[in-house]
Amino acid sequence: MKRLGIFLSFMLCFMFAVSAEDSKQEAPVDSLQAIQQSSFESNLEISKAAGDTAYVREDYATAASIYEELLQKGVSAELYYNLGNSYYKTDNIAKAVLNYERAVLLSPNNRDYKANLAIASSKIVDKDESSPELFFITWGKTIVNWMTSDQWAVFAVSTFILCLVSLMIFFLSKKTALKKIGFIIAMLTLITAPIFNYCSLYQKKKITNQDTAIVMEPSVTVRSTPSESGTSLFVIHEGKKVKITDNSMSSWKEIELENGEVGWLPTEAIEII
Repeated sequence: MKRLGIFLSFMLCFMFAVSAEDSKQEAPVDSLQAIQQSSFESNLEISKAAGDTAYVREDYATAASIYEELLQKGVSAELYYNLGNSYYKTDNIAKAVLNYERAVLLSPNNRDYKANLAIASSKIVDKDESSPELFFITWGKTIVNWMTSDQWAVFAVSTFILCLVSLMIFFLSKKTALKKIGFIIAMLTLITAPIFNYCSLYQKKKITNQDTAIVMEPSVTVRSTPSESGTSLFVIHEGKKVKITDNSMSSWKEIELENGEVGWLPTEAIEII
């Protein structure tokens, strides 16, 4: 037992030593990156201020153009949100929904983003026809959406480190009370660390998968095969959110609606969230 405790202590100290050495070696790079990031943020604020000014003046087209240009330099939930607001003011509901969806994807716990997405979605022709979820599935999604992927990752790593420290206390302490506390905390963190890690991976997967899209055309006919000669199955309208189930073709995508209906539509009719 003591050997295991000493080994864990040695490994933890080694990890901190390596981490400290890496941080020393990378300091110049980090400093350069910090300067570059500061410069970018400064330029971003200046340009964003111009977009915000145009929005306040009710020049929504100019504001949208500025936000679009900024997003080409780097994504931001706030910029997507502002862009969605600009498009909503010009009655471009499809682009408003698209950008609100992107904002929510990057910042899933922001109430303003979700509220505006709900308002814009209420304007589209095709309403949500999904079946009600089981209550524990809804609760699970709500909990996962409390934080972003990076925030969950921080919790996962912190919990794992706390688990190691608790195990050290359990094996090295001679006091019974401390050993009990160390054991309880170690068991709790051993359970919660994988959960936090799963939440982080789930949030990251939503961003990287890119398997959802918004219909951008006023109306599009969904067909039984990836061809204009395919049988017409149903029609969907701009602003509708769809799930891409087959992304193997460049000019056609197989999509699925929340009610289970499946079909093919032209790639140019949709835009990936």
